[in-house]
Amino acid sequence: MEAAKANKGAAGRKGGARKKAVSKTTKAGLQFPVGRIGRYLKKGRYAQRVGSGAPVYLAAVLEYLAAEVLELAGNAAKDNKKSRINPRHLCLAVRNDEEFNKLLAGVIIPHGGVPPHIHPLFRKKTADAATKSPKKTPKKATKSPKKA
Repeated sequence: MEAAKANKGAAGRKGGARKKAVSKTTKAGLQFPVGRIGRYLKKGRYAQRVGSGAPVYLAAVLEYLAAEVLELAGNAAKDNKKSRINPRHLCLAVRNDEEFNKLLAGVIIPHGGVPPHIHPLFRKKTADAATKSPKKTPKKATKSPKKA
């Protein structure tokens, strides 16, 4: 106890080793930068004051959305036998998911194309025409003369 007190100076930490700084992102256990998002919230003047929990929550939400889109796009890439996600896979992922499609309804993804869709009215005609063959009507069974 005496040795610990002797190392401390009047200011408290003068003699001891400083702890390494831990970022807000690491504390929150996220990948998205909490400090940067907080700075943008303050700089954007969305409100007069920004609480300490707001950038953490926003970073977590953005990270979740990004992970979800990337998972869906990765599945789309795998379905197309590709190992790299391109804009087409992102577009297919967003447009095939009901909630993301609603969220990003007014968004155009460059080089994304459109989801494949053939109107059922057109599909039915072409499908029936290809498979239809003229039906042969069975001949009426004639009564045999022996059963008279």
